[in-house]
Amino acid sequence: MGNFQLFPETASTVAGQVDAIYFTLVGIAAFFSIAIAITIIVLVIRYRRSVERQVFPTWEGMLWLEVGWAIPPLLIVLAMFTWGARVFMTMQTPPPDALQVYVVGKQWMWKAQHIEGRREINELHVPVGRPVRLTLTSEDVIHSFFIPAFRVKMDAVPGRYTSMWFEATKPGTYHLFCAEYCGSEHSRMVGRVIAMEPAEFQRWLSGGTGAPVTGEAMADAGQRLFEQLACGTCHQAESSDRGPTLVGLFQRQVTLADGRTVVADEEYLREAILNPQASVVAGYQPIMPTFKGLVSEESLLQLIAYIKSLQPSDEAEPAPPGGTHATGEQASNAEPRESERLARAAEPAAAPAHRGMEAP
Repeated sequence: MGNFQLFPETASTVAGQVDAIYFTLVGIAAFFSIAIAITIIVLVIRYRRSVERQVFPTWEGMLWLEVGWAIPPLLIVLAMFTWGARVFMTMQTPPPDALQVYVVGKQWMWKAQHIEGRREINELHVPVGRPVRLTLTSEDVIHSFFIPAFRVKMDAVPGRYTSMWFEATKPGTYHLFCAEYCGSEHSRMVGRVIAMEPAEFQRWLSGGTGAPVTGEAMADAGQRLFEQLACGTCHQAESSDRGPTLVGLFQRQVTLADGRTVVADEEYLREAILNPQASVVAGYQPIMPTFKGLVSEESLLQLIAYIKSLQPSDEAEPAPPGGTHATGEQASNAEPRESERLARAAEPAAAPAHRGMEAP
């Protein structure tokens, strides 16, 4: 019984708000249930028939009674709706500086990858005091990523991306469950979330805790896939006749051939890779083949991370301190511009054009 808890720990910034709504709803339901039960008992006793054929006088309409049982419940419901909507919007709007982690559900495990390249299975390391945004998908069936101590849960759906965020408030190890029945081994699809102090998390992220560092940064892995698939044949540093440039594409408004205007978010990029004929950009021909079945969900996330990293040079390279021109030493040590990285990805020009990404 020492390990039994009626309620899990409260270990995130939204956990207290969720608990407050829950207990308020339980209290309101209990109050009205008891009040109705007492009223029924009183009326049964007060108006019981004591003699044969006793007839009680009928009641005419009582305005105060009708208003009394209609208006207060309406106000209570509206107040709870407003309160719940505010908490819901908070839980659905991650802060812009949230740490990005990608999670893929698979029968029967959770696979997580950090932007820096660290990979985990059935574990998720996060820093305390910093928002963490998870982008979720599934390789097979619907799963549900549930952390009771954080009071957050989100479905991982095959064929699309969902997201959730949280901010841990204290270090510790917390349960991770799949809350959607996903097959015969559903009960074994469990894991743990390890909340760490920021300095300790940075050491773990860089491999300083003794755990081996596996994998490369997601954007670098995505660039390697981009080159292997010969996507640069059509998508170069500048727009060409075959396909538009991907530099600065993420979160930009894109006009499609059918007249629609969409935002180039993760979901759009995923569709552009797997079902390019559904999102042909205005001014371009539908020549891009589908990569469905050729890349895994993890590879898709890496490609998207690479596309997200392609920003115009004026955004990717802030001006050095003390002036607008870098010194010769600074220029020699500077990272390549994103447009140059994309141009290098287009170098294997001998690759067949039909392997290029059509795109956004």
